[in-house]
Amino acid sequence: MTAIRRRWVVPGFVAVIVAAAAVGTFALLSSQSGARIDPDNARLVALGGAVYAAECAVCHGANLEGQPNWRQRRADGRLPAPPHDPSGHTWHHPDEQLFALTKYGPAALAGGGYESDMPAYAGTLSDDEIWAVLSYIKSHWPAQIRERHDQINRAAQQ
Repeated sequence: MTAIRRRWVVPGFVAVIVAAAAVGTFALLSSQSGARIDPDNARLVALGGAVYAAECAVCHGANLEGQPNWRQRRADGRLPAPPHDPSGHTWHHPDEQLFALTKYGPAALAGGGYESDMPAYAGTLSDDEIWAVLSYIKSHWPAQIRERHDQINRAAQQ
């Protein structure tokens, strides 16, 4: 392997290993707490709605619609906030990953100097508030999207 190639491959490999370990650690910690996304828990959804309105709606939209052109990088290289409704990709990720992304921020999970406008909410929101926001979001998905998300969660636990 050439020195130039090794210069890019080794840091990239290390970043992938670190990110995978971080996601695994976050998944273990969150699964040990017993907390989960529960869109059928009215108390949790109500709390999540209040927290979402205060902390998330400014970027992700009051109706979970996200920012325009959310798949296209802006001039600063960052992506706009994605929607959390069925048109977005939120439901493509298992509960533990959504929790970790919210608590620690995408930059912590992606590594490699990744930049995002999404802050880490550790220290701002409690774990219960994060699970509540995620429950609120999922409560707005139609039944078929909820079921597909449940399947993703089952696959992630195997």
